[in-house]
Amino acid sequence: MTAMVSMRPGAPLERVERPLPHPGVGELLVRVEACAVCRTDLHVIDDELPAVKRPIVPGHEIVGRVEALGPSTDGFQIGQRVGIPWLGHTCGHCAYCRADRENLCDDPEFTGYTRDGGFATHVAAHSDFVLDLSDYPDPVATAPLLCAGLIGWRSLVAAGPGRAVGLFGFGAAAHIIAQVGRWQGRRVYAFTRTGDNAAQDLARSLGAVWAGASMDTPPELLDCAIIFAPAGELVPRALKLVKKGGRVVCGGIHMSDIPSFPYRDLWEEREIVSVANLTRKDGHEFLSVAKQAGVTVHTTSYPLTAANDAIADLRSGRLVGAAVLVP
Repeated sequence: MTAMVSMRPGAPLERVERPLPHPGVGELLVRVEACAVCRTDLHVIDDELPAVKRPIVPGHEIVGRVEALGPSTDGFQIGQRVGIPWLGHTCGHCAYCRADRENLCDDPEFTGYTRDGGFATHVAAHSDFVLDLSDYPDPVATAPLLCAGLIGWRSLVAAGPGRAVGLFGFGAAAHIIAQVGRWQGRRVYAFTRTGDNAAQDLARSLGAVWAGASMDTPPELLDCAIIFAPAGELVPRALKLVKKGGRVVCGGIHMSDIPSFPYRDLWEEREIVSVANLTRKDGHEFLSVAKQAGVTVHTTSYPLTAANDAIADLRSGRLVGAAVLVP
């Protein structure tokens, strides 16, 4: 098998030829059809997350076909299309797992971070954490749903039922969840980098009622805001734009430091919350919602061996929508 591997922090991925993974007890061997590139992959590659296991194959938005079944694996068939998301395994017995909060498990495994992921031709995965994608015919269009979509969905739920929602950082996650918000009858406001006309045009085409730069002022105060960009300075900005009782959700796994701000901007029961990881329930819920909402995913495809080009395009902000690697 071929894999694109992170060997050293910040260095380009290296192409490595390896033997096929051997699926262990309860695991599947999956032949990768597509794997989207997520900003979390950049944080792994750049060592911005703690205790990155190297060498590591990044990638956690994986669509593929089951190629082999390990012992004690039920419910899957050879050739079945499946999805492998960020949450790769949980202990099942810590206080968080027992309270149906497995996203906060004390002893988790994460695809493309603590176990090898999908920037490869093949990957092994715990079958209990794999999603059935038999009804999804397009692997490239489906791959971004498995993190950009899932974390966007978890963030939207955390934001509450407010009708006017601001999305800061109009990339892969925001362009998916904007469509869900519109389907729910919300008014979506898109905030982008200054001068990013392509992202603003995409936002409007997907139903946003307004699109502008992060420091622009929308025509109404927001009920809630979700920050997908890893920029801590956007937190005080979003607080200034939400109504009394409004909520600001930080949807990323990593963010630069949040600068100090006046307590007055937080007062009147405004809230700042974060979302962490995802649950299997999130996966099942969102895949159903995405299908009902008719979500259209905007993608740019790259060969697997051009993973470094995809990473560079994502890092520089040249992408509109999501990058997807295709072995």
